[in-house]
Amino acid sequence: MAKTKVVYVCSECGYEAAKWMGKCPSCNNWGTLQEDIRTDSAPARAAVYQSQAFAQTLSEIDTNKEVRFKTDIRELDRVLGGGIVKGSVVLLSGDPGIGKSTILLQMCRALQDKMEVLYVSGEESATQIKMRAERLGVSGNNVKIMTATDAQAICEYINTSRPDIVMIDSIQTMTISDISSSAGSIVQVRESTNMFLRTGKSLEIPVFIVGHVNKGGDIAGPKVMEHIVDTVLYFEGERNQSYRILRAIKNRFGSTNEIGVFEMRDNGLCEVENPSAHLLTGRMTNVSGTCITCVIEGTRPILSEVQALVTTTGFGNPRRTSTGFDYNRLSLILAVLEKRMGLYFSNLDAYLNIVGGMRIDEPAADLAVALSLVSGIRDVPIDEKTVAFGEIGLSGEVRSVARAAFRVNEAARLGFNKCILPKASLKQITDCPVGMELVGVSNLKQAIAAIG
Repeated sequence: MAKTKVVYVCSECGYEAAKWMGKCPSCNNWGTLQEDIRTDSAPARAAVYQSQAFAQTLSEIDTNKEVRFKTDIRELDRVLGGGIVKGSVVLLSGDPGIGKSTILLQMCRALQDKMEVLYVSGEESATQIKMRAERLGVSGNNVKIMTATDAQAICEYINTSRPDIVMIDSIQTMTISDISSSAGSIVQVRESTNMFLRTGKSLEIPVFIVGHVNKGGDIAGPKVMEHIVDTVLYFEGERNQSYRILRAIKNRFGSTNEIGVFEMRDNGLCEVENPSAHLLTGRMTNVSGTCITCVIEGTRPILSEVQALVTTTGFGNPRRTSTGFDYNRLSLILAVLEKRMGLYFSNLDAYLNIVGGMRIDEPAADLAVALSLVSGIRDVPIDEKTVAFGEIGLSGEVRSVARAAFRVNEAARLGFNKCILPKASLKQITDCPVGMELVGVSNLKQAIAAIG
């Protein structure tokens, strides 16, 4: 008879301890150690079909055969690096209700005429999935639905039926019978992911795995799960807003800088092929505290609206709130404006927002953030046809950014006629669009003077 023992596993990092502690020694989080019962028997392994191990030289490996196939969802293909790689394991994560299951069913709709799809659900019944599938237009004999939570039984069915693509919704509901811990525990999630990985790799079947997020916004389960899979996709956006951003956090077969933009409608997630125009829809004019910037997401330039509200504080310490922009970067820009430009925010609340649920991580947005704050504190609007981009240094200088010509051309295409950019970036622009005024600035003083 197998012996059992009790261990305590951190729900954040997977650290194991023989006794309970209030604080995890590995990740320093409090109250994350959870009781887990272990047995001496090893977990069951999925049957794999592979020949005797052998090695090849690089020159012997054939790269001419097709290794990718497209989903016909262009925004998804863009994020994946051009399509789904055979044998790859993709982890799809995001907040509840953000659209994870929806995009999987839409993939079924796109692939149902040319591929056999196995959709495994551990959270919904077959009838519930059928109701959602009919609403999204999924119908066909090539889409098979399985409602099961036994990872070993699922892998055995995959080995027998050999579908073209497998979708697991979600990994937190999968269990292995030989492991005594409950579903969603660190061990169950890790071992189930490993089982699906080995099965998919051995049969060259791509596997999409849905993963939940914890209260901190991180992917639930051990961090090793993100290292196991080939690609980690994350849905961003607010549930009360229609726009969704699909971002690749990790991608072994493509760039992690690409994003896909979707809009949630009654018939599912619709692709937004021109994100700049959609993000600027409904923009108010002649209002202080707003400025348009252009950021590069992967290979595409996207115009985003930066909003700043500066008001007298009602507390002893002024509030600083940032949505869609790094909080520490906002504090740095406020400090530069105070020290170098003499604009004092010490007794003022400052609120910053990136419209449309976008999250900007590029330093090129610094200049637009600074100008929106200056516009907010002076209560003077910036011309609605003006766009600004550039990185701000601690001495108040405006540094050059990459791909300035792409940003200027995108702004001109959407009707903007004035661009405030770093003076050092002017040399990158060899052909200025007709009707576009370029204002090169070297420091914040010149940039503020350019907006009047």
